[in-house]
Amino acid sequence: MANIVAVTSCPTGIAHTIMAAEGLEQAAKQLGHAIQVETQGSVGTRNTLTDEAIAAADVVIIAADTRVDTVRFLGKAIYESATEPAIRNGKSVIEAALASTGATSTSPAAKSLKIVGITSCPTGIAHTFMAAEGLEQGAKSQGHAIKVETQGSVGAKNNLTADDIAAADLVIIAADTQVDKTRFAGKRIYEASTKAAIHDGAELVRKAINEAKAAGGAAVKLSPEEQVQQAKAQQAATRTGVYKHLMTGVSYMLPFVVAGGLLIAISFALGGINVYDDAHKGTLGWTLFQIGAKSGFALMVPILAGFIAYSIADRPGIAPGMIGGMIASTIGSGFLGGIAAGFLAGYVVKFLSDNIPLPRTLAGLKPVLVLPLLGTVIVGLLMYYVVGEPVAAALAAITGWLKGMQGANAAVLGLLLGAMMAFDMGGPVNKSAYAFATGLITSQTDPIYGPMAAVMAAGMTPPLGLALAALLFKNRFSLDEREAAGATAALGVSFITEGAIPYAAKDPLRVIPALMIGSALTGAIAMVLGCELKVPHGGAFVLPIPNAVTHLGGYIIAILIGTVVTAAGLFFLKRPLEPKAALNPAGAH
Repeated sequence: MANIVAVTSCPTGIAHTIMAAEGLEQAAKQLGHAIQVETQGSVGTRNTLTDEAIAAADVVIIAADTRVDTVRFLGKAIYESATEPAIRNGKSVIEAALASTGATSTSPAAKSLKIVGITSCPTGIAHTFMAAEGLEQGAKSQGHAIKVETQGSVGAKNNLTADDIAAADLVIIAADTQVDKTRFAGKRIYEASTKAAIHDGAELVRKAINEAKAAGGAAVKLSPEEQVQQAKAQQAATRTGVYKHLMTGVSYMLPFVVAGGLLIAISFALGGINVYDDAHKGTLGWTLFQIGAKSGFALMVPILAGFIAYSIADRPGIAPGMIGGMIASTIGSGFLGGIAAGFLAGYVVKFLSDNIPLPRTLAGLKPVLVLPLLGTVIVGLLMYYVVGEPVAAALAAITGWLKGMQGANAAVLGLLLGAMMAFDMGGPVNKSAYAFATGLITSQTDPIYGPMAAVMAAGMTPPLGLALAALLFKNRFSLDEREAAGATAALGVSFITEGAIPYAAKDPLRVIPALMIGSALTGAIAMVLGCELKVPHGGAFVLPIPNAVTHLGGYIIAILIGTVVTAAGLFFLKRPLEPKAALNPAGAH
């Protein structure tokens, strides 16, 4: 039995996060492994992993569609995946994760040895790199090959690969902090302080060769089938690079959007649509508007840019990204400029980090001085002189085009956004439409609220339509699907499109087209009727807030029509089940 810890996270931090956690927990139970899953969602972190749980873990699984900080897992074998594989086939994810921790034992050579090492100190700066240099010089002076991984404040550098560990005759850990040794199972390990490596690296290497002891646990060799499975899983996780970076930024931005938007809506309810005028200055409504619009919304673009950069370049990217985002807001390039600034800062800082050589004794200056300073200068100049004005012009053109949309043009945009929301129900296409609409309402100068209304309405109809169809057309759904209809409806009312995923996963070719038809129609009706939504989330629960939704009656009608059309589409596209399948839970025999 293996001890597993996991973290699940998605951009909204709701459905995919919880469903991925449940998928992993059920799969681990079936396979006989112990697992603890931490969920990182919009309501904060739940079931937080303790230091003891992490220390005892054999492997860490990160099933996330956003950037997850892995600093606390330094030294642990980490397996990364998107949330969807964990939801659909948690067993394969766990098997691939456990397989990835294996290493093949190799006997020490008589003379020249292959050594791997790890150095780490509490601050992760000077001692870490000086100890690594001492080990390298000491090993080379005796004719041994060595590779040292440094676990510092800029993250792990010169990471040891599975092949490095498999080929190693000896592992030396020179650290003043706890370093997990799980990935070195079956290897000869010698532990010392960083001081010993710095003072006399050659002597430390000699002592390690003579006194190292084999770590407990047997090494595991992957079968060819397991290696192929692992490679496919890793490829699937890495394909989502740009999307993952963007969604990391969006996920950190969302709380500012939600809080700011709701405060603005409440301020309108208290003081009317012109509550921000000087005539209302000092009133509660005016003050809430200042908090929501002038403070909350003002931070959104910098936060978006900063955490896109963080996802790409880790902590050194945050300052250049946020400053670039603030510049984007100042020069009027809005959320498009923020996205550009985030990617620009992330890749600039990553390039600088990889290509600026510093002596080991000065390497600790990179994350706190060199990278933030140079990254900010480069990104700032590019935003002012190269990127900012063209992006601002593009945003102004898009804004003017959207404001002028009426009739057929508005319907086409609504159809497109609605279909995107239902296409993958929380996946990249869905989140792209949502990010587009959210960006439009965050503009400080000329916000546009119509697409947001279309997106939220269209995101509610897939679960609502499925719940209605399961209630009306029982012969097309299994018993467990019918029993889940109430929960699915609740998810739809809450604007959690992911509630439709379990149904779509079982019959995608029939279910997804029906959902897209209903959502596209909902989006088109909302746009044609001129509905506007001034908050980015909340589902039906924001509808009672005065002025949060314009043309409220038409908006509700759009959702109801989309729900009915979705249910009708499911009636015509889904085939009746066999009597036995309809009476028994799916998968029962």
